[in-house]
Amino acid sequence: MSEQTAPNGHPNEPLSQEGQSNGWRGFATLTQFLKDDGWYPQQLDEKTIHRVYFAGKNGELRCYAQIRVDLEQFLFYVIAPVKTPEPMYAHVAEYITRANYGLRIGNFEMDYSDGEVRYKSSFDFEGQPLTPALIKNAMYPAVHTMDLYLPGLLGVMYGNKTPAEAIHEIED
Repeated sequence: MSEQTAPNGHPNEPLSQEGQSNGWRGFATLTQFLKDDGWYPQQLDEKTIHRVYFAGKNGELRCYAQIRVDLEQFLFYVIAPVKTPEPMYAHVAEYITRANYGLRIGNFEMDYSDGEVRYKSSFDFEGQPLTPALIKNAMYPAVHTMDLYLPGLLGVMYGNKTPAEAIHEIED
């Protein structure tokens, strides 16, 4: 992911607080939550994005917590530690489609341009104060879901399991 673009692929706007006070309060809330909760946030350049890491049972996960100040939206991405080899794109797409079915908070995505797999959790807080509880309730299910499905994802990426076998092992 380029530091010039947000994790959602959109160009980052320069930081400007004009007319977007709720979005800026949301960014301040996010920053304070990440510090207080022990995430050790690293703000990307002058953007409203923090890079954080989560140590799961199945590996360390790189994450991005972003506030779209202009839209008053919170986006959280958990990035799989390896990219999908191109010959396995169809298998991984089937795996994440099977995994997504029934998920209540967030979803898996794969970028067909480079094989990156990520889990996204997001919500709109337009006109409402962003609270630490809302942030926590979006972030923790995301990192735990990626951590849970990661062994199956890797098994499918490297051809050791079919998507159906990998999902069956995780969900049963």
